[in-house]
Amino acid sequence: MDIKDQWTEETAMKILQNPTVDSKLWAEAVEWLILFGPQEVRDLLLQSSGTATSHCFPDLKATGYAPDGQPCYQISQIASSLQISEKEAKEIIARKQEEHQMPHFIDEAETHKVQ
Repeated sequence: MDIKDQWTEETAMKILQNPTVDSKLWAEAVEWLILFGPQEVRDLLLQSSGTATSHCFPDLKATGYAPDGQPCYQISQIASSLQISEKEAKEIIARKQEEHQMPHFIDEAETHKVQ
């Protein structure tokens, strides 16, 4: 089953509002909403994600921005921030790319550089 068809906006939003839901299920609902939810929900979740990233990983800095405005990071910096190997970081991103059936690795030439 395609990931887009695994959820509906209504189901994902109910999960986010449930105070006793399992954290893994909650994260899956957030992930689905970021990928496929309505634009206003996506924008809010991405803004929150950016705030959480800068708070939890202050040394992780975007090196550019994708054409859609989302920050891009170097794999080496992601791995270092998460205290995992670059190989493991690449495997996680590749797995998400396959699950989502959309690219998550962006060619550096396609990004807008941070000044």
